[in-house]
Amino acid sequence: MPWSIHGVKVARNRKDLVLDTVMGGGTTLGMGVVSEMVTSLPASAGKPVAAVNGDFFNYSRNYPGDPQGLQITRGELVSAPYSERVCFWVDAKGDLHRTNVMPNFQVIWPDGTKTSFGLNQDREIDEVVLYTPAIGTSTRTYGGREITLIAATNTPWTPLQIGKLCAGRIKSISDTGNSPLTSNTLVLSVGPRLVARLPKLAPAAVVQLSTATTPDLAGAITGLGGGPTLLRAGKPAQWHGWIQLRHPRTAIGWNKDFFFMIEVDGRQTTSIGMTFPELAEYMRKLGCQEALNLDGGGSATLWLDGQVKNSPSPGQERPAANALVLLRTSGK
Repeated sequence: MPWSIHGVKVARNRKDLVLDTVMGGGTTLGMGVVSEMVTSLPASAGKPVAAVNGDFFNYSRNYPGDPQGLQITRGELVSAPYSERVCFWVDAKGDLHRTNVMPNFQVIWPDGTKTSFGLNQDREIDEVVLYTPAIGTSTRTYGGREITLIAATNTPWTPLQIGKLCAGRIKSISDTGNSPLTSNTLVLSVGPRLVARLPKLAPAAVVQLSTATTPDLAGAITGLGGGPTLLRAGKPAQWHGWIQLRHPRTAIGWNKDFFFMIEVDGRQTTSIGMTFPELAEYMRKLGCQEALNLDGGGSATLWLDGQVKNSPSPGQERPAANALVLLRTSGK
């Protein structure tokens, strides 16, 4: 069968090559094509060498490009993990991981009561969502109550990190929505159904924010949502009862010596795409022990040294929520 496959194989002992993610809007969450996302990276991050499209995304009118799962970029937590989807992340030692992650995000109010919160996403009427500068210059909300926070101590608390407990001091409280965001402020947006349940709050009071997860991702420097799992300890996943169709695919996989960024073209006479079992078997033949699928279809893209190397199925690059990027650094 015709398959057009593009891939990058990297030795894991290369200290000068690291994996990072980039948001669809460059410096903010949004939608963008891979070839433009890589140009938005600051020079301090390193030189982009290769990239593939990243996570699936929610179709949100207010927050286009909201990743469905985890995103950590250069240590900054910009999107929460979704427990029903697998995540890929790189820990502080540079080790690679693949598993589902449960967010245990909570705000601890001045009276000690706790409320779960989401992160940089649509806020429903019965939810609390924390907005960070990664979403843009304002929360783009309406109704409910919004609590603008600044750091409670002289210790920097932005950018937000995963697996941390940080303290914020209430700067202001507003019931008009669409609160502004700056580089050193965060905003807790409370849905109208929950406002009456809040403890009494006043400016200068201190609240705590926990970004704990299970398993604990504290110290993770890179993270990306995806799914499903393709390989677990060298064995292909099982898809009993799934209808298997061939589509363009993107995947990341690794073993103890190498990691692989893979893209498979599809929906074309020159390349028909792969099913999940076919992609899992291909990753296994490459020698991967662990692998997971990323967003595919029209988004499937592999960029290398300044050029898109594959043939995207729409005939041109399609915007995606984020990208996984291989960077060349000083290697220190």
